[in-house]
Amino acid sequence: MLAAAQRLRRREDFAATIRNGRRAGRGAVVVHFLNPGSLRPGVSGVPDPSDLSALPASGRPASSTAGLPTMPPSDLPASPDSGVGSARAGFVVSKAVGNAVVRNAVKRRLRHLVRPLLAGLPAGSVLVVRALPEAAARPYATLQQDLDAALDAVRRPKNRGVRR
Repeated sequence: MLAAAQRLRRREDFAATIRNGRRAGRGAVVVHFLNPGSLRPGVSGVPDPSDLSALPASGRPASSTAGLPTMPPSDLPASPDSGVGSARAGFVVSKAVGNAVVRNAVKRRLRHLVRPLLAGLPAGSVLVVRALPEAAARPYATLQQDLDAALDAVRRPKNRGVRR
């Protein structure tokens, strides 16, 4: 299982990665990768959990007399080495993949495959893995090959040469 600081949970984080990141599909997975160091000026990326503002979701400042944190405890970093600033990952498995049991099995398999890969990604980068319907029937080894090939493709520098 991924640490809480390594998981994407908010819709805005998924949307920013899919809109602003690079995409590659291989086999039964599509990978969206956003490296904050490669963002164009003026394009906002996915915020780091440690950079969240102190404003609550309503946008109004919290009462200073409450003395309570403005974010739920699950969103606060637990310790300096809890993974804040490290690469984060999120998973999209639609109903086209199968029923709830099948979708959860695919998510578990993908989480298990992505966890060791996060250590090799640059700090602050975000990875969204989208499972296609074929992922439910793919053997584990083939799913791993698909994921590795897609991740290699999005991390490869863009070929800025002339098209033939």
